[in-house]
Amino acid sequence: MEDKTLNQKENKKHHKEEEKIISLKESEYKKLKEEADKAQEYWDRILRLQADFENTRKRIEKEKQEFCRFANEGIILELLKTLDDLERTVELAQTKHQDIAAFLKGVEMILAHLYDMLKQYGVRPIEAEGKIFDPNLHEALMQAEDDNLPENTVTEELQKGYLLNDRVIRTAKVKVSKRTQTIK
Repeated sequence: MEDKTLNQKENKKHHKEEEKIISLKESEYKKLKEEADKAQEYWDRILRLQADFENTRKRIEKEKQEFCRFANEGIILELLKTLDDLERTVELAQTKHQDIAAFLKGVEMILAHLYDMLKQYGVRPIEAEGKIFDPNLHEALMQAEDDNLPENTVTEELQKGYLLNDRVIRTAKVKVSKRTQTIK
């Protein structure tokens, strides 16, 4: 019970201290008022800047999402042209044209178009056959004994690998040479 009474007395004493009137010179009062006004102005400015920052962040995030959704539009349009060419070639083959040479020529033209398009977008094949095996560029699927070639030379490319602007996007699947084992 004494604690409650003590706390109440302290609260009353503290409350009275807050209500004291302090006298200041007018110049000091004006200076404090000016500083308080400036502080309020700065606070308002911070709140506006924070809101502007948040709005900008949201706008940039939305633009980023839109960019990601449509970033591949150019390459897809190019692929659609290639798809049209392939459909026409298949359609011609299905109408029982017996000219295999013309069909092959059409497929070769489509391949050339695809290679040009990939090159335009920074894609290029990895050189593999005859090169020394490089695990950053090649994936060895098989080994073949061959004493005529240096150890770990790529003897055959089983699947092409590709770089996108000097970054490996698919390693070349290769067969690699090894020396014949001699038993002593």
